[in-house]
Amino acid sequence: MARRPAQPDTVNIMIVGQMGRLAYESLLFALSLRRNTPDPRFKLYVAEPQAGEAWKTDPTIRPEPLREMLLAQGATILPFRSQHFGSDYPYGNKIEALFALPKGEPFVFFDTDTLVTGDLAEVPFDFSKPSASLRVEGTWPQLELYGPGYAAIWKSLYDRFGLDFESSLDLSQPDEYWRRYLYFNAGFFYYNCPHVFGQAFLDMALSIRKDPPPELVCQQLTPWLDQIALPLVIHKFGGGRDALPEGFIDGATTSHYRNMPLLYARESDEVVDLLEEISAPNPVKRLLKEYEPFKRMIYQNRGHKVRALFYRAHLPSREQPIRQKIKKNGFWMV
Repeated sequence: MARRPAQPDTVNIMIVGQMGRLAYESLLFALSLRRNTPDPRFKLYVAEPQAGEAWKTDPTIRPEPLREMLLAQGATILPFRSQHFGSDYPYGNKIEALFALPKGEPFVFFDTDTLVTGDLAEVPFDFSKPSASLRVEGTWPQLELYGPGYAAIWKSLYDRFGLDFESSLDLSQPDEYWRRYLYFNAGFFYYNCPHVFGQAFLDMALSIRKDPPPELVCQQLTPWLDQIALPLVIHKFGGGRDALPEGFIDGATTSHYRNMPLLYARESDEVVDLLEEISAPNPVKRLLKEYEPFKRMIYQNRGHKVRALFYRAHLPSREQPIRQKIKKNGFWMV
């Protein structure tokens, strides 16, 4: 049996919260973390972008009772300044916020649209070997007729940053099939220092955005920039697709639900039960009802109407048909 990696004294959990959807999702995340991970080694930081030139409107968390409820769950609200991304590319929050975390302490980043469904203390993280979410579809690159293939596109990026391309490949997958190439969903990732990881993430993302290799000439960088750079960062620090055993993150321990209609359509009964349990107390209910998708899906029972449309043992393998069926029946909300 493989030896479990030594566990650090502190693990900093980071999500990004700001005005609107992310603020309400932050509260659900905090409630689920407190419910299922009582270990005090896990400290929750809600990174909050600050108003400034990078934002067209003030992104700070409101209303005030929601901020107070986050603090009551043990969260620390962590202000940070957006210098490179902001409202033009809000996915960049997850990069710039890393520099606000304590330096030299292990961290796990989660997208805010995640529920903690089990005890994070049971996840065998090896913080010296980073990884990220494999719950991903082949969203990038999108190949063009007569254009370069997957290998040429990805190799150009590895070459740009002096990384060994061949060692990143999954040789059990066919040549020119997207799964052969290291690609993650950026819904979670981790490492032993947020500043070291963040600097590599920032440098690579900015380089790709400012001066993409010629092989990327036909490729869209928005909104995929974070997911283009992420595998390069993980490979640079010796991580990969097999760094974390299967079945924990995006499995028994967390659920990256993406939005309420998709949660009710495809997540397990246990995830739905957890959602409805943590959102039921009246002080929480009063806050979450202010966000229309939560009001309609959770409290007006539309989520269960969505759920009745699908047989979860035989869901479509791709997300798009699920979305289309929900929209066709008039239940799509984000």
